[in-house]
Amino acid sequence: MNLTKALGSVGGLTLASRVLGLVRDTLFARFIGASFASDAFLIAFRLPNLFRALFAEGAFSAAFIPMFNHKVADPKGRGLPDGVAFAEDSLSVLLPVLIGMTALVEVFAWPVTWLLTLGFRDATPERFAFVVMLCRLTFPYLLLISIVSLLGGILNSLHRFWVNAAAPILLNLTLIAALLLFHTPDPLLTARNQAVAVTVSGAFQLAWLWWACRQAGVRLRIKRPTLNPDVKRLMALIWPAAAGAGAVQINLVVSTALAATLLPAGSVSYIYYADRLNQLPLGLIGIGLGTVLLPTISRQLGRGDAAEAMATQNRGMELALFLTLPATVALVVCGVPIVAALFQHGKFGAADSYFCAQALAAFSIGLPSYILVKVLTPGYYARADTRTPVRFATMSMAVNLVLNLAFIVPLGHMGPPLATAIASSVNVVLLYRTLRQRGQFAPDAQLRRRAPRLLVAALLMGAAMWGLNDLFRPYVTGTSLARWTALSVLVATGLLVYAAATVLTGAVRLADLKRLVRRPV
Repeated sequence: MNLTKALGSVGGLTLASRVLGLVRDTLFARFIGASFASDAFLIAFRLPNLFRALFAEGAFSAAFIPMFNHKVADPKGRGLPDGVAFAEDSLSVLLPVLIGMTALVEVFAWPVTWLLTLGFRDATPERFAFVVMLCRLTFPYLLLISIVSLLGGILNSLHRFWVNAAAPILLNLTLIAALLLFHTPDPLLTARNQAVAVTVSGAFQLAWLWWACRQAGVRLRIKRPTLNPDVKRLMALIWPAAAGAGAVQINLVVSTALAATLLPAGSVSYIYYADRLNQLPLGLIGIGLGTVLLPTISRQLGRGDAAEAMATQNRGMELALFLTLPATVALVVCGVPIVAALFQHGKFGAADSYFCAQALAAFSIGLPSYILVKVLTPGYYARADTRTPVRFATMSMAVNLVLNLAFIVPLGHMGPPLATAIASSVNVVLLYRTLRQRGQFAPDAQLRRRAPRLLVAALLMGAAMWGLNDLFRPYVTGTSLARWTALSVLVATGLLVYAAATVLTGAVRLADLKRLVRRPV
């Protein structure tokens, strides 16, 4: 497998989803802005997303897919029918649990919302009741998206990756349609319509995956729940993976709760918009690298080639730094024009752009760490060590909580993002140091030579873009055509300057680029 080409292939549909997500957020900023209404919806949307990250997508897939594949590939079994039977057993146990959890949250939505927001600063009883209503409207999305995760795991195992990868696009399209067709002059009503659209999008995704499974010859039946050995093993495997996958989401929930409690209205929205921009390179680079590295390193270790596995991880770290360092510097230096071009119109003003850019800069400091976690954890998972990353993720959550409490009053809406960035860096240091101590990773000569040069190249690009910022500011708040053109030219200029700087510093050579593209890993 070619690491660079594989990353590009995996990131294609993710890129489409992220672009649509930016369109959705741009419309959201135009019609709702940064206000109590936007804060209320974003808090309500955070709740199902937290449980989705903990139990549904990453954790469930990490446990379910290997077991499903083992059933299908077992030479002593019946192949796909055994895999389908295991999927039916899993669904029959998962569905009642999800229905029960959804019913509990619907009934106890008030205390759950209070815990999520710690009461919501300055919210009147009527306004808090509005937040509770939005949480009730969005939480059924968890039930739907969890079943989507099971069906997506089946399709991934059958090598129909694109079907599952396209599902998040339906979420963005549904929310975009709701904003365009059902926005009102009252931001509260528009926020309510968005909450309804979240659950509707879950139904669309479930219908899409269900149809795709039927096309693949997989038809699941709902059976009486049975805790057979396979289901018990699945449940035992889910919990460690859920703890690790949920670290970042729990950090964001803590940040959201503290911001809702201690900061003025709009602060939750500043953090959300900043996180969405920060997630763009994180999603494209981190998801792609994590998806490619784990099976590659596992296969190399499986055939006893530890040296090749270490070389693959070195190239993964090099590629992560090559792509992430310029993104980090660009988001810090050019945050104001980027935020203004995307969000500053309608109910989102110039002050909102400035505050959001501050939060974006704080988040972006940790961008290399967020990506490097995806590069380093396969070194543990490929060796069947799931406990160590979970332990380090738990420690990083503790660091995040302490720093949130320390930063939120003096730094305001910049405090929670900065705490998240530092906590992620602590996680990376722990992961890296432990791999080094075990002799399972060591930076090779090529990585040691290139890493500092890539940093210098990114800083040179940042200095150049800092000088050019004033040229773009008059255009990023103009007409739609002007702002998108200005943003495109800004990004293209940064890429050209960075490319020139990498060659100038010797971080990248033309011969190396040709070898990187052609060399399999």
